[in-house]
Amino acid sequence: MRRLLLLLLGLLVSHQSHGFEFIIDGEWEGETSGLQDHRERHRRAILTSEEQEDFEAIRGDDITVKSYKVESRITSRFAHTTVRSSVVNSGSKAQSIGFNVQIPKRAFITNFTMNVNGITFVGSVKEKTVARNLYAQARARGKAAGIVRANSQDMETFKTEVHVPPGSNIEFELHYQEMMQRKLGFYEHSLHLQPGRLVPQFQVDVYIYEPKGITMIETPNTLGEMYAELIRRTSSKDKAHIVFKPNLQQQRKCENCTDSAIDGTFTVKYDVERDSNAGELQVSDGHFVQFFAPSNLSPLPKNIVFVIDVSGSMWGVKMKQTVEAMQAILDDLTIDDHFSIIDFNHNVRCWSEELVAGSSIQIADAKRYIQSIKPNGGTNINEALMRAVQMLVKASNQGLIDPRSVSMIILVSDGDPTVGEIKLSTIQKNVKRVMREEFSLFSLGIGFDVDYDFLERIAMENRGMAQRIYANHDAAEQLRRFYSQVSAPLLRRITIQFPEDSVSDITQNRFDKYFSGSELVVAGKVLPSDSNTLTSFTTASAARLDLTLETETDTMELDTELAKQQHSFTGFARQLWAYITVNQLIAERSLAPTAAKKRKITQRILTLAVEHQFVTPLTALLVESEEAKERLLADSPKDPKHGCCSAGSSSASLAPVRVVYQPPPWVQMTTPAPPSQAEGALPEHITIVENDPHFIVHLPRSNMDICFNIDSEPGHILNLVSDRGTGVVVNGQLVSSKQMLGNKLNTYFGTISVYYQPEGLSLAISTHSIAMTDGTHNHSFTWGATADIIQDGVKIAIVKDSHVTITINDNIRVMVLLHRVWKKHPVNVDFLGIYIPNDNNYSSLAHGLIGQFSMEPEVSVSDIHEGSDPLKKEATMEVKGNRLVVTRGWQKDYRRDKKRGSDVYCWFIHNSGKGFIDGRYTDYIVPDLNSFLPTL
Repeated sequence: MRRLLLLLLGLLVSHQSHGFEFIIDGEWEGETSGLQDHRERHRRAILTSEEQEDFEAIRGDDITVKSYKVESRITSRFAHTTVRSSVVNSGSKAQSIGFNVQIPKRAFITNFTMNVNGITFVGSVKEKTVARNLYAQARARGKAAGIVRANSQDMETFKTEVHVPPGSNIEFELHYQEMMQRKLGFYEHSLHLQPGRLVPQFQVDVYIYEPKGITMIETPNTLGEMYAELIRRTSSKDKAHIVFKPNLQQQRKCENCTDSAIDGTFTVKYDVERDSNAGELQVSDGHFVQFFAPSNLSPLPKNIVFVIDVSGSMWGVKMKQTVEAMQAILDDLTIDDHFSIIDFNHNVRCWSEELVAGSSIQIADAKRYIQSIKPNGGTNINEALMRAVQMLVKASNQGLIDPRSVSMIILVSDGDPTVGEIKLSTIQKNVKRVMREEFSLFSLGIGFDVDYDFLERIAMENRGMAQRIYANHDAAEQLRRFYSQVSAPLLRRITIQFPEDSVSDITQNRFDKYFSGSELVVAGKVLPSDSNTLTSFTTASAARLDLTLETETDTMELDTELAKQQHSFTGFARQLWAYITVNQLIAERSLAPTAAKKRKITQRILTLAVEHQFVTPLTALLVESEEAKERLLADSPKDPKHGCCSAGSSSASLAPVRVVYQPPPWVQMTTPAPPSQAEGALPEHITIVENDPHFIVHLPRSNMDICFNIDSEPGHILNLVSDRGTGVVVNGQLVSSKQMLGNKLNTYFGTISVYYQPEGLSLAISTHSIAMTDGTHNHSFTWGATADIIQDGVKIAIVKDSHVTITINDNIRVMVLLHRVWKKHPVNVDFLGIYIPNDNNYSSLAHGLIGQFSMEPEVSVSDIHEGSDPLKKEATMEVKGNRLVVTRGWQKDYRRDKKRGSDVYCWFIHNSGKGFIDGRYTDYIVPDLNSFLPTL
């Protein structure tokens, strides 16, 4: 999915008595696009293998490479890489010295400088026509050096060549930038190292700074066993530094060899800390970036139609690799998934005319079908795609698929259409016309003969993405890897929005799907405000539930922290926003319906690319020397067949827009008030359970609060509410303090569970997370973000690091309050408080330590007198036919003040509530968190 093979620069410098001459020519210019495409395909196919075999970072005979250094600074997933080399022409003749760098396809070159014998050439990005005109004005005499292109799976090559006299010193320096894409749960940063010769000063440095923290970092052994031990890695919570610095002897292929053994890709993999499913919001340099990568959610069911090209060109390795990949892909399907297979050449055939469940029997039959395919004939892409869409439409119309499932078509092809409708623009329109909004198309192009630009456009236009599959020995692994990226959709219809007048120039903020292990990124500009806080709201749908997630950040904090970091990339947010915006505009430009729309988009790309110094298909790098008054041009020749205007990023094709946010009614736009004052807060008359666990039961008719403790053991699960009429159960599991205080081991509620039997929905709220399951799907949220979740009549409202309110059918509510303590406290532990209103609409069957008081007992208190403790009165209480000695004292309600609490004046029942509760407290111990209370 690349916009084109970037800029390859050829330079020729000859030393004459009057100075230096620089000449460049683009050999494909002036040819017709059809002939250009044919020749380019042929040339690229040849150069791919040749360039991989003899690629060298520094080219030339009788030269001394003094140094070769690569430095990457990655800050918040955005990488700025610099490649520097110092070379001397140590031969006796003038010669051409080449400087070649393989860079990631998704990267934008931002600058190139060169110093030749003290004359410095400095680069600047300009609109392509402007750069060409300036270059033409200074073009020297002589023969031009041709532009050379090379290609590999993930890299492309920047080349420059300078002709210098003997003894000349040359210093090269190339800069490029890219955003790290998260795939399969990690980010991967790759640097191609192939110096081709020994280098006295050879060093690679990768600096990573992630404000939230780094959870894992790896340096895979991609350079070979002999270099694994030479890679040094140091890391802290939020920083990492990876160094590779082999000396001359360590670079040799053998003890006396003069050739370098360094040949391959230096790779760093890492992932970051995520303390909530709401994502990470960062603000720096007047720009914001929202990273969204939720986990601990159950995948949505999938409906997939595999559309496989079996034309004659697929014969041999391509078909063998496709069959091998399909075997593994089919094994990944579950009984909740539905699928079918369409294979096509000049005809179109269906393994099954309808979608079928992913049962073991159906999967085995599909495997046999795939293995029996014999490629031959032409390529009828149009009819195959029409049949695939019809299959999904039919299944949807008949109600055979879950309305919350994800429907997709995965097309695998290696060629252009040759049968039926062969006009690409017509096929594109046909597919667009019949595709429903809830369907997505993913295109996989095998080899170089396929029109990848067409596959990319058709995928982007239909909420999917495209990927080139290289037809070699690991094509099957490439296919499997791509499928793994889309095999676990977690969310649908994701929207990330901000309050009105807080941000502008937002990149794509609506996404059709989110896949496990990936990441959605939204960026924009922060508008001036009196507030130092920026808040985002993310809405999405998961399996059976709807989410609203809130995250906020201090707009000043990150810049303050970046200023302290020695190796951070301080301009990352501004460049990252521009990077995403330019890539999305390039994608939008390729789909522009009119010439006027295309011109408008083009102008915006040019403005941004020049402002942020990105070499794009529409800009060029002009390299100038003030001393010699010479100019060089780094350009990207037009390459329509292979993506001159196609997307450098994945799915987006929306123009950046300013968002005016109208939140759903349950979203709080301001900082949450204390629980007792916030929207939907519990009423004053409630039952409270706090530490050790203290119960405070309010009796409205008597206008009296009754307190008692439960002195049970850690691990015991106490039933609080058991109502078989409404199907609601509330239980709490006890944890203990770290050690005894005096002669007592305090206990607290460490987990509160709420089970709603009619929907099979269970919530387990601990001090670490809020986990929910409906028997099929499992989802987990942390206390790290404010969130609203709705499923099957149950609403869960999480207020960050404060409390959770569960509302069932709008008439039963439970609030759980989080108490955090100092982690190193020698005694205390984190625990939960629970608050349940008296006006909950239970049935007459409600019971439990709290539920039994939904029917208020008759209580009378008499004979109030001084007790043994002068601060506490004693009295006699009559309740349920029992006469109890009670003590008046104080307990805490922490709803308003989580640290100090509010005092509640109550009559205290001794002996774990004996006589006030039905039976003994041991009668309320249940075997698991979802257990109803046996009948007492």
